[in-house]
Amino acid sequence: MKKILTLSLVVCSYILMSCNNIKEEPATTEAGVSQAGQSGVQDDLSQRNVVQVAVGSEDHTTLVKAVQAAELVNALSNAGPFTVFAPTNAAFDNLPAGTVEGLLAPEEKDDLADILQYHVSLGVFKAENLTDGQIIGQVNGGNITITRKDGKTMVNGTATIVASVPASNGMIHVIDGVLLPK
Repeated sequence: MKKILTLSLVVCSYILMSCNNIKEEPATTEAGVSQAGQSGVQDDLSQRNVVQVAVGSEDHTTLVKAVQAAELVNALSNAGPFTVFAPTNAAFDNLPAGTVEGLLAPEEKDDLADILQYHVSLGVFKAENLTDGQIIGQVNGGNITITRKDGKTMVNGTATIVASVPASNGMIHVIDGVLLPK
């Protein structure tokens, strides 16, 4: 009995030491970009989340680059729910020359994150439920104001909601302007 107990302890010790040598490597994309966290989860069956919807839109390549540069991909890939006011590439093109390039610089990451978080609300706000004068708190701590006039829904009086797309973790409102926090 004593020999069996000793042998069992030796085997268990060996197994435990072997487990300490296992290293979990984060998944990588075909381009070699590391995907750790929620954004690295592969699921081809479920509805796409807000990040996956944006990545699949040729009208949101600038927004996707900005979300990646600000390191917000994992946060926006989580369960949420989120409402994202997603400016189109044309909306970013309307900013003064050099603005986008400047914000994508590593030293501007905090400012970029603040601007992007001003485009995100916690909760799902469907277009049909947005009301004139409604104030919605944003992730960065600021507020946006919804106005409705002549059948159009606007955000802060400067960006019009041109489409709404549901996602597994919230709602995306495509807007024709970039929202800038005060």
